[in-house]
Amino acid sequence: MGETTQATASPLWATTVGSDPAFLLARANALSLADATSALAPLGLKVRSYSVLALAVAGARPTQRELSEFLRLDPSQVVSVLDDLERRGWVRREPDPNDRRVNVVVATDAGRDACDRARTAVEVVQRAHFSVLDDDEFETFTALLRRLAGAGE
Repeated sequence: MGETTQATASPLWATTVGSDPAFLLARANALSLADATSALAPLGLKVRSYSVLALAVAGARPTQRELSEFLRLDPSQVVSVLDDLERRGWVRREPDPNDRRVNVVVATDAGRDACDRARTAVEVVQRAHFSVLDDDEFETFTALLRRLAGAGE
C-alpha cells in the first residue's frame, strides 16, 4: 500500500502513460495480483490455481476447455494447474454425463475447505487494496470490469 503513495508523487504519472487506461488497468492488476499472491502463498496456492479451485467449488462443473477459455490460459497451463490440484486431493476430473469424451472438474470436500481458507485470505488483502474506493465506487468499478471482461453487463 505504501507503494501507491510513493507512486503518485512520481513525475511519471504526468506522462501520457500515467493516464492511459490500458496501462492503468495493467498496473492496478499487477498490484492486486501481488497482494493476492502474497495472501495465497501460505496455502501453497497461486492466483491461477485459486481461480480454478474457486470455479470448481462454485459447482459449475467446467470442462478443461471452458476453464482455458474463461481464464484466458493455454490449455497446457490448465492441465498443469489441475494436475497439481488433483494431487492435493482438492479436485477430481469426472466424465461429463452429456459427453463421456469430455471431463468436467469437480471440487472435493477438502478442496472446498482449502478454497474457503484461500477466499478468506484473498478477501482480507482485497479489502485493503480496494479501500481507496467507497462501497458505491467499488460496486461501479466491479460492474465496469465485468463489462470490459466480456460478462455482458
